Amino acid sequence: MSSRSLCRVATLVGLLLASNIEAEPAALRNRWLEVGFQSRDGQFAEFTDRKAQWNHVVATTNNFGLWEMEVAVSGKKLTVHPGEAGDFQLRHLSESRARLDWSGFNISGLQNLTVSAEIALEPQSASSRWDFEVSDTPGVRIERIHYPRVPGIRPQANERLAAPLWMGQLCREPRKLLAGSKPNRLEWDYPGLTSLQCLAFYQEQGPGMYLACNDTNGYRKSFIFRGDTLGQIICECQHLPEHREGERYRLPYQVVLGTFVGDWFTAAERYRSWATNQFWAGQSRLTQNVSPAWVTNTALWVWNRGRSPEVLAPAVALQQELGLPVSVFWHWWHGCAYDTGFPEYLPPREGADAFTQALAEAKSTQLHAIVYMNQRLWGMTTRSWDAEEASKFAVKGSDGTIHPEVYNTFTKLPCASMCISTPFWRNKYASLADTAFRQLGVDGIYMDQACSSLACFDPRHGHPIGGGRYWVEGFRQLSTDLRERTRGTTPDGTGRPRDPIALAGEGCSEGWLPYLDLMLSLQVSKERYAAPNDGWEPIPFFQAVYHPYSVLYGNYSSLTFPPYDDLWPAEFAPKEKLKLLDRKFSQQFMLEQARSWLWGQQPALANFLPNQLVERREEIDYVLKLARLRQHHLKYLLHGTFLRPPQWNTTPMRLPLSRLSIYAGQQGSVTEFEGSSQTVLAAAWLANDRNLAVFLANLADSPQTVPLTLARPDYPLPARGAVFDATQSIRKQLGRFSGHHFNSTITIPAKDFRVIELGR
Repeated sequence: MSSRSLCRVATLVGLLLASNIEAEPAALRNRWLEVGFQSRDGQFAEFTDRKAQWNHVVATTNNFGLWEMEVAVSGKKLTVHPGEAGDFQLRHLSESRARLDWSGFNISGLQNLTVSAEIALEPQSASSRWDFEVSDTPGVRIERIHYPRVPGIRPQANERLAAPLWMGQLCREPRKLLAGSKPNRLEWDYPGLTSLQCLAFYQEQGPGMYLACNDTNGYRKSFIFRGDTLGQIICECQHLPEHREGERYRLPYQVVLGTFVGDWFTAAERYRSWATNQFWAGQSRLTQNVSPAWVTNTALWVWNRGRSPEVLAPAVALQQELGLPVSVFWHWWHGCAYDTGFPEYLPPREGADAFTQALAEAKSTQLHAIVYMNQRLWGMTTRSWDAEEASKFAVKGSDGTIHPEVYNTFTKLPCASMCISTPFWRNKYASLADTAFRQLGVDGIYMDQACSSLACFDPRHGHPIGGGRYWVEGFRQLSTDLRERTRGTTPDGTGRPRDPIALAGEGCSEGWLPYLDLMLSLQVSKERYAAPNDGWEPIPFFQAVYHPYSVLYGNYSSLTFPPYDDLWPAEFAPKEKLKLLDRKFSQQFMLEQARSWLWGQQPALANFLPNQLVERREEIDYVLKLARLRQHHLKYLLHGTFLRPPQWNTTPMRLPLSRLSIYAGQQGSVTEFEGSSQTVLAAAWLANDRNLAVFLANLADSPQTVPLTLARPDYPLPARGAVFDATQSIRKQLGRFSGHHFNSTITIPAKDFRVIELGR
């Protein structure tokens, strides 16, 4: 080779080495985690689990910045990226802490802008904390901050995405759902529909990425996952700042990014170790033992709709059959049409006197009732909408207008969401609820859409525009006012003390734990209301974190077609009222009830009529048995800690599923599709006395035998102890175990249950 050729090779090698050095990410390290950024612009380049030897961030050339900001300057909206900075500096403050600064933006009005990110690895942990600060911004309104942004999650086999959408749901093929020829984008708001500030993207029992925030004040934010046509999955946090204009803005909480090896329950355990030490857990209604006693004593809910003969009499009949306390979850008691006439609830549709008398008679049998009152909707075609100038106090979008919501598919009449931050709406709602409690004698209020929040942009409401923490704070003020108003006497004025009012809300969310006595969690019935085979399945994510701190109840589980509100147009009414569904959907019914029982919820039966005691005896007996079993094991299923659900490799059973909207009307058509489930479902619970129990439900028509292996650290068994069959009221000892370990096989009768208890 000639000297000229050698020179060219040397030059080429030098250039390659120089480019590699330039591209080498600047990293933070501890024993568990390595986090790296491109030294030229701070792009997220590495997030490595050092023990698993897996970098979760894929190498990419998409120039996807670590952050993005949406701002308004002199009335002009701009989007700012790190690539627009004239100067970037990365400083290592220590081996496990770094600061990244961007400045020198050549943008009118933002020339003095400085954006700073500080990342610190937690000691003794595979976790990192991410701070964000913007300075020198007079006259700049920060509308949204996207930070941190992961440019691409490295693909693995058997990927999973777990999201705490209220109770929780799991996607087994997230890359298929999000990326490809038709990319998809998922955005979940917090506080509200996202009940926890924690998501997990992982390989089943392999490396996983943990995304969370440590916000204890309910600031508005969202978690975003989206795909692209190249098969990449990108994730980020989006923040809506409360502070709008000023010299400096600092994110009032931190984003937490970590790694783990395991599954969604591993992520839930990590979040639980932080979350249950926050004020909302210690101040929850269940923890403080301040809910009415009948709330925690309820063995079964009847969820019926309509006038009192259609609601109370069936509940009394079921309570007599069960022999345990039954409570009523009552819709369509109100004088207005459902989903159109709110909040004109009073007087009740059957009249105040008839309603009050029927409720008093039911109470003489120890029956309790909560009634439906939507917590944020006002019908825009109601008389009161104009008479009370409600539009002034409705939620406004960023364009300054009301965005109507239409739920009723028959009338298509619009509703507006009311801003809970306004004293007007809180007073309106509390006054109506006070009347229902004091004058009509109801025991509580179901506050539909309670565990949700909206961004409001109306400057006249007195709260920060768009982002902030005002929604949860507004609910705190509303619930406090409601409890103060209703404190005291019986409806007849005799002065005898009443149980305090019970407040229930739709869904479940950590920010509402101190304010709600009950949380309606319907995802045990997800197949009944969601799009068929949408790629998601329900998981007890919320229970895995917060079960001992909340009372969850309910499901959509029903043996009939939906009811029809007689205040809706008559031409859409079905020919046969509450017609029984085909028996082929009985296993779906049992699946919903089994999930509810196993996951620690108070069971519920929707659209119950006494004729079902004869015509659908098998299904009703199934519900009654699990209700009795639950009541016998409240130390686990009300007060216990949810442990990792036992698993075994068995072929899932196929079963027909039905999807049927409340707005089926005279069409009455069922969307039928095939689904799958494990034949035997299981859950494990730890009681405060340190005893442990495994609950098993068999959905099959024949007895099933499953292997059951329990060992530390997932199951905190003592060194030795006894094993009992606790399915019946009298426990039967089955044997003993030792070495912090239990291994056996358990047989469950056809369409039945077993409770296996282990303790000292």
